[in-house]
Amino acid sequence: ALRLSYLRAGGHHPAILAQLLDLQLEATALETGAVGPRRGRRPGKPQPKPPAPTAKPPSAGTQVLDTVLLAVEMENQQLEKELLALKVRRERRAGAGSRAAQQHEEELAQLQAEVGMLRCHMEQRGPQLPPAILPPPVAPPLPP
Repeated sequence: ALRLSYLRAGGHHPAILAQLLDLQLEATALETGAVGPRRGRRPGKPQPKPPAPTAKPPSAGTQVLDTVLLAVEMENQQLEKELLALKVRRERRAGAGSRAAQQHEEELAQLQAEVGMLRCHMEQRGPQLPPAILPPPVAPPLPP
């Protein structure tokens, strides 16, 4: 659980992963009774026998390789999760982008229709000249 929480939090340092794996192996060995009696064991209960070795115990070099391989596999799983999250985000953005483009197209079509209606309305009214701008009226000259 400790190793998984470390990996989920983004940890990927090989030395720390190796230490966590060593702790896990030690805990497993303690649970199975291979190293010695567990704490809290009731007297009089028979201890389970350690499993019979089926092959040679792994050498230190093999354990290091196993640790490195496990670290690489865990990092690979983490990267796969991140890749999936990125794909999901990209699909959501693409969906949002296409919705925005569709909305803009609809607004453009509506505006073009309004312009067409205004042109039609202007053609029905006929050409109209703008009101003439005349200078202000001049008062007649005053008598002398």
